[in-house]
Amino acid sequence: MKRYGLIGEHLGHSYSKVIHEQLADYTYDLIPLTKEEFHNFMSKKEFSGINVTIPYKCDVIPYLDHLDESASHVGAVNTIVNKDGILTGYNTDYSGFIYTLKAHDIKIKDEKVLVLGYGGASKAILAALKDMQAKEITVANRSQKDNVVTYEEAITNHNDVTVIINTTPVGMYPNTDASPIDLSHFNNLSAVVDIIYNPLKTKLLLQAERRNITAVNGLEMLIAQAKDACEYFIDTKIEDNQIPKILATLEQELK
Repeated sequence: MKRYGLIGEHLGHSYSKVIHEQLADYTYDLIPLTKEEFHNFMSKKEFSGINVTIPYKCDVIPYLDHLDESASHVGAVNTIVNKDGILTGYNTDYSGFIYTLKAHDIKIKDEKVLVLGYGGASKAILAALKDMQAKEITVANRSQKDNVVTYEEAITNHNDVTVIINTTPVGMYPNTDASPIDLSHFNNLSAVVDIIYNPLKTKLLLQAERRNITAVNGLEMLIAQAKDACEYFIDTKIEDNQIPKILATLEQELK
């Protein structure tokens, strides 16, 4: 029997089951795993295809036999296909993010971009921004790491950025009163993307809207990456026109 699903540590907020079961005719399970359970699950290989979310997008790599070019390029895996016991890892967050930018006409080439957060969620986004030829990419993080700036430094030294992308969970339900950064310090903004999708409009996106800045949440990226993952699972092309259909259904439910 074929088994598909999502593994991660906390999956109570996930819409992946709803999305996948609209994309294809299979049952899709949410499979929360502790770190101890994660090792056993990956070792047993009792699945046909799985998606991977926080905190296992890098942890799965040692269990895989092959990495697709997308996963090697990003350095993280969010989709795994099991074919006769051979595990191949892919990354569809990368293509899902690019789809979202193009769907909203957000220009990246030659732009100055600020990425908030330097966790696993930022890997695919940083790879996509580089490939889309951003002029300059600055990463801001709460804790000190190599090649990143503090939020205070971002406000002081990089307040001329034109695009801001939030890859942190700050502002996610139930902590909806929180925002990772105050947009009033940035006067050149043309777009703000928040990969959070619950709520649909975070405090960050609401502030962008009040300033007539293009504001995009993460729901479309979630659906687009799921569509690409589903194609790997069933080895069948799915048209992009399914994405706005599922998006409209989910937005109605979430509202």
